[in-house]
Amino acid sequence: MTVPKAEPEAHDRRSLHGRIAADLRDDIMSGELPPGANLPSTAQLRSRFDASNATVQKALQLLKDERLVVGRAGAAVTVREHRQRTIRPATSLTPAAAGEPYPWLAEAAEHGTDARVALLDVTETNPPADIRTALCLRDGDSAALRSQLLLIDDEPAELVKCYYPLGIARDTPLMVHHRIKGGTATLLRQLGYAPHHCVDRVSARVPTQEQFEALRLPGDLPVLCTLRVVYAADGQPIEATSMVKAGHLYELQYEFAPE
Repeated sequence: MTVPKAEPEAHDRRSLHGRIAADLRDDIMSGELPPGANLPSTAQLRSRFDASNATVQKALQLLKDERLVVGRAGAAVTVREHRQRTIRPATSLTPAAAGEPYPWLAEAAEHGTDARVALLDVTETNPPADIRTALCLRDGDSAALRSQLLLIDDEPAELVKCYYPLGIARDTPLMVHHRIKGGTATLLRQLGYAPHHCVDRVSARVPTQEQFEALRLPGDLPVLCTLRVVYAADGQPIEATSMVKAGHLYELQYEFAPE
């Protein structure tokens, strides 16, 4: 009788300073180390992780490069204020009142931060396969693309690419290289395509070169990707949006009510 071989034990092959940074990053993201809190001292970290002073310092430098903590030699290392942000996707479907800013900007302002949107490009393009599928387009069909970068306190927060069927976007402000007053949700309602509901697909991925550069990422950390498809009341897809954020800085909050 052949005895099956035991499965090899999983082993974390990352460097020790990378593993230390990962554990401290989780403490920050979970709120165990809230904004403004001091990280444990170097001596405490050496004892906790059985690591040398140099290894601990390399771990702390990773967190500084990721803009999660601040500190200088001889001083305590502190969790940066307002670094982890919770995004509530439902707010983006709320139309802005006349004269009011985008809901995303208004929500950021509530936290005392300076938020703005930089419009990068408006063009007609052949979208990637997942967007074509979401918008029920055939291979070779084009769509309108509005690409923008969301910034908080002049730091890139999210790379956003919004795609629209040409039957909806052509000869409308969606095709004009200019900010849309009240946001696209407001404009779609005015065009007779009121957003009724949306479906989000969320995944963590290794960033592309474009995403790495646009978001000024510090290293090989994953990005949080959301593909959102917005539908009209009759089930017609009217918008497909790719949203990419730094995975170590953001979380998504979805709220559901029992049926």
